[in-house]
Amino acid sequence: MSVADHSNEGSVLDREDSFIGKTVPRANAARLVAGQGKYVDDLTLPRMVHVVYYRSPYAHARILSINYEAALASPGVIRVVTGKEMAEICKPWVGVLAHMKGMKSGTQYAMAVGRTCWQGEPIVAVVADTRAEAEDAVQVMEVEFEELPVLADPETVLEKGAYVMHPELGDNLLFEINHDIGDSEAAFASAAKVVERTLDFGRHTGVCMETRSIIADYNSSEHRLTAYHSHQAPHMMQDLFARHFDIPNQNVRIICGDVGGAFGIKGHTYPDEMATAGLSMMLKRPVKFIADRLESFLTDIHARDHRAHVRAAFAADGELLAFEMDDLTGVGAYSMYPRTSALEALQVINYVGAPYKHKNYKARSQVVFQNKTPMSQYRAVGHPVAVAITETMMDEGARALEMDPVAIRRRNLMPDDGYPCEFITGLKLEGLSHEASLDKLLTMFDYDGFRLEQKSLREQGIYRGIGFSTLVEMTNPGPHTYGLGGARISSQDGAAARMDASGAVVVQTSISEQGQGSEAVIQQVMASAFGTTPDKVKVISGDTDNVPVGWGAGGSGGAGIAGEAALQAGKALRHNVLDVAAILLQAEANTLDIRKGVVVDRATGEERMPLEEVARVAYFRPDTLPQNFQSEMMATRHYIPKKYPVAMTNSFQAVTVEVDTETGSVQLLKYWCVEDCGKVINPLLVDEQVRGSIVQGIGGVLFEECRYDSQGNFLNANMADYLVPMAGEMPDIEIGHVETLTMESELGAKGAGEAGTAGAPGAILNAINDALSPLGASVWAQPVSPERVLKALGKY
Repeated sequence: MSVADHSNEGSVLDREDSFIGKTVPRANAARLVAGQGKYVDDLTLPRMVHVVYYRSPYAHARILSINYEAALASPGVIRVVTGKEMAEICKPWVGVLAHMKGMKSGTQYAMAVGRTCWQGEPIVAVVADTRAEAEDAVQVMEVEFEELPVLADPETVLEKGAYVMHPELGDNLLFEINHDIGDSEAAFASAAKVVERTLDFGRHTGVCMETRSIIADYNSSEHRLTAYHSHQAPHMMQDLFARHFDIPNQNVRIICGDVGGAFGIKGHTYPDEMATAGLSMMLKRPVKFIADRLESFLTDIHARDHRAHVRAAFAADGELLAFEMDDLTGVGAYSMYPRTSALEALQVINYVGAPYKHKNYKARSQVVFQNKTPMSQYRAVGHPVAVAITETMMDEGARALEMDPVAIRRRNLMPDDGYPCEFITGLKLEGLSHEASLDKLLTMFDYDGFRLEQKSLREQGIYRGIGFSTLVEMTNPGPHTYGLGGARISSQDGAAARMDASGAVVVQTSISEQGQGSEAVIQQVMASAFGTTPDKVKVISGDTDNVPVGWGAGGSGGAGIAGEAALQAGKALRHNVLDVAAILLQAEANTLDIRKGVVVDRATGEERMPLEEVARVAYFRPDTLPQNFQSEMMATRHYIPKKYPVAMTNSFQAVTVEVDTETGSVQLLKYWCVEDCGKVINPLLVDEQVRGSIVQGIGGVLFEECRYDSQGNFLNANMADYLVPMAGEMPDIEIGHVETLTMESELGAKGAGEAGTAGAPGAILNAINDALSPLGASVWAQPVSPERVLKALGKY
């Protein structure tokens, strides 16, 4: 029997019953608000024990001896394991990617062997019946060290005669990339104005509500490892556990249930988590590791530690002629595995100047080792640095030329009708909307009115400022990001959809839920593509035994890649169901449709058959169907964009601030953001993602900093001294949208979760300097603390 042709049915976006573009409550919200979430620390397995790690108190030291007799004799202690013992079962790793030429890193072990290279590196594991007993035993551990030279300041680690962190590498340069495009020398020579600044960006981290957590459960009879893991990339971790412990890939199961925030922090391989799996194999019983908050500060990846010297050249009419940049970043003792610690610097150098149409660019980014916690990819990866560099230089150019900051941006923006095109660093741009986004932004507040009020308030000694930022952001990353370099991280996502016996839909998706709303997105897309309501769609994710291989969560690819896979799987399932319904109704399948969970006449909308009846026949009475027909109540589809390596999005943002020139404090007054993330699937969800990302950007520019002394000691690794933005510091945040759909997918969605983090630091820094400008002061280091403001004013 032939199958009906469904090829001319039109786009899911055009269906009248589509939920795409509508606000639908998250399916998991009620459960989580009721306190019924199930996180790793909520789980208790039979025979489970707990591990606590003795961590290095020094930034750099040789381990001379380890005496753990007293620890082993402590109450409840089951086993004490050193790095040398762990190295016998867990293969070490080197965090490099082959397509980043010249990148190098030292060999890293799950626990330090012979030498420790940052304060907090795990050295000895103590396993006990309870965490408290393990913590007590760690306190009586006796480890003798010989302190070694410490590399703390990135400015000195490349100097002649500097101590080399990893002697086998020859120097302390992890990676370097250079651009020399056009003729910058001539552009600067011809410029009417040249502005020049050095910007310092403070190292900070993600501060997830749920700390890193894992329960490793090794079954020796089956040579099978199950890990309950608070992580973003279950299939990546399945591969790594399999390869580093010599376990067949299919015998490793990763279960990522509820995850209390991740932000990129939980997208990496951490030594203590690898060691926890090794301990389970040694003991042949479940081992739980829950990082406490101090451990999180010391061992979660950090980000954003950059010192950039920047110049920009402008013509008299405001045309941006050229950028020059020399960027230096210290990324810690090792390059993180397998995503590396070089991608942030690569993003910075490639995206500086990205919204603008200049033709001359000369830049260098150097990534160096230091005796600090490793840095790697954290929300918006490099964009907050690149955008702040770009946008502060645009404001500096405007001041030098006595131009309005909006006017100088209009003069230089890549035009909306100029796509597709390539940015000068080679970034492929399918379609963006900088001009439309700026127009939209300026309708959301009275810019001219603010300037008049600003002038009046200055006469009263009140200093307010406004800052703008615009950006190009990478989302929906493809295989060029990691796969090309040899990292076994899937760049495609998949969805397997089935109609159950009640007529409801169950979809297994490769994206994982971290609190960002992926489950709601997949639910809405599947409901729209299949023809039912979201409450009739159940989403399963985060379990490598039960979902297709995929990226997991990261790169804002949930809607754009996993969403498209779900859309295509939903359409295919609808076609399969309609083929069965057509037989039962003695009609042509292409004359039928599924709407609101009912088979209807496509032309009239008349209800013809409930899905429950189609399912009853397909599952329980298939003998009544033609002999040459096999019903398929399931469909699987995968998706990866092919034409463009990533999907570029854009945003335009503005913020107003008031600076107290007596105390140095900065008050955020109002924030506006226009986001173009392609097709908006759930407006409320997108708005809250944008607001959340803005808040993290606010944290980086005003509050958060991992402070170290010259000996590599982390000075503020606690929530009392490491500041994060609280509700009282938050301004009202107003969100607007422009939709420029990607034509690579039917859904047309791009990413929406990182633009605020990318744009907020630049916008806020510009607003602060605008407020201070009549006083001849400016601030060029983040976070912008009251102390730094007062220093700029000459009052500290």
